Amino acid sequence: MKTYDWIVVGGGIAGAALAYELVKRGFAVLLLEQYQTPQNATRYSYGGLAYWSGNTPLTRQLCEDAIARYHILSQELDADIEFRELDLLLTILAANDPEATAASYNHFAIPPCLLSVQEACDLEPLLNREVISGALTVKHGHIHPEKTVQAYIQAFLRAGGEMQITQVLRVLQDGVKTTIATFHSTKVVICAGGLSRQMLKSAGIPIKLYFTHAEIIETLPIDVQLRTLVMPANLQRFQLEAESTQVDELWNQPGNEPVPPILDASAIQMQDGSFRIGQISRVLTDPLALVDSDASEKWLRKSVGEVLPVLENLPGTWHHCLVAFSSDRLPLIGTIPGFESVHLFSGFSNPLVIVPPLAKRFANFASGKEDEIITQLSLHS
Repeated sequence: MKTYDWIVVGGGIAGAALAYELVKRGFAVLLLEQYQTPQNATRYSYGGLAYWSGNTPLTRQLCEDAIARYHILSQELDADIEFRELDLLLTILAANDPEATAASYNHFAIPPCLLSVQEACDLEPLLNREVISGALTVKHGHIHPEKTVQAYIQAFLRAGGEMQITQVLRVLQDGVKTTIATFHSTKVVICAGGLSRQMLKSAGIPIKLYFTHAEIIETLPIDVQLRTLVMPANLQRFQLEAESTQVDELWNQPGNEPVPPILDASAIQMQDGSFRIGQISRVLTDPLALVDSDASEKWLRKSVGEVLPVLENLPGTWHHCLVAFSSDRLPLIGTIPGFESVHLFSGFSNPLVIVPPLAKRFANFASGKEDEIITQLSLHS
């Protein structure tokens, strides 16, 4: 039986990027993904790259690394990831003060500019001017998330990596047990997003990693043109995450809902003309919890329709996935204390931006090179 240097569990952006960077450094790597057609957070994301949003020396450095990485990534991976720059429009609802909202963004590396209602509607003609008091705008990176993951995976395979489509049943000290075989390795790294907590718990490894149930609507390509990426300036998701992690014990039993769900009315049009419209975030402690899709879709359409009326009744399909997060919006990276062969690479609040540079740093660190950022994010720190 072959023994790998690394087994990477999870084929979203985190697992794909990390597997690629590890194999580039000469490690024997096996990448495991549960689904032939991914159902993860990467698949249903907007593809946005908020490289302007660093607000600490650490996150600013990662954002700078990220934009430099993305400028060369298509060439390096030999695939079109549809990297572009577009205008992000952060809508300010009529009940909120535009100046105060703008001031709340002053600590970011590139603070967004405040627009009047007219300026916002000039930038995005699909906006409903009656429900906003203004908007913020900033240049924002964008990629096609699935194409980026596939580009990483294909480059990983070309470099000698191996991949299996199978469900991981148990994490072991010397590998993993799956539905098709037990695979052995010197080290295992869990990049399974919202499933990571449950996967590690079943192996007797407690970890303070959490997840939301995220919901969006996806359309086929249509003729309507959205010029910008529209999101609310007063984003509720991060507050939801912070409140839901106050009592970790609630997450040890399924059936709990630590805080009520929220909806951040957002929309993006991909380069092929399709839309992703969302997003509802629910904190349900069971990763397999069922959600009423009909009620969710009505709520989602009505809320987005208030801001972008033309999108409310577009034919589309409701989707659901798990989104992992930590208690402080910083990722959980490195060896798990007490389980030295098991590593974690998860909990990214801004994954598409910071995963590529962090994957590269992690792989360098695994090769024996010191890295202050990986050390700072370590679970031992």
